[in-house]
Amino acid sequence: MSIFAVEYVYDADSSELRNEHRPAHREWLQRLADEGRVLSAGAFEDGAGALLLVAAADEAGLHELLKEDPFASVGAISGMKTTAWKPAIGAFADHA
Repeated sequence: MSIFAVEYVYDADSSELRNEHRPAHREWLQRLADEGRVLSAGAFEDGAGALLLVAAADEAGLHELLKEDPFASVGAISGMKTTAWKPAIGAFADHA
């Protein structure tokens, strides 16, 4: 398994859409966290996006998984960047 840093970008005018679908989005994230696939996730304090740390076999599998996010299915994510990440020190180093 590899760890990926996933950065979501939100449009400022999508806050109402995100608020409507946030419960389903968080349920999805929590299910994946319970399965050990989401290591951490949270919104940026400025509301412009979020960061997810996700364990996946490869980038193709990661992108298939991210398509299941309720935010993705309703168009609440305006941009996304995924980067393979290899933590060397700290809480996530054992996952790499």
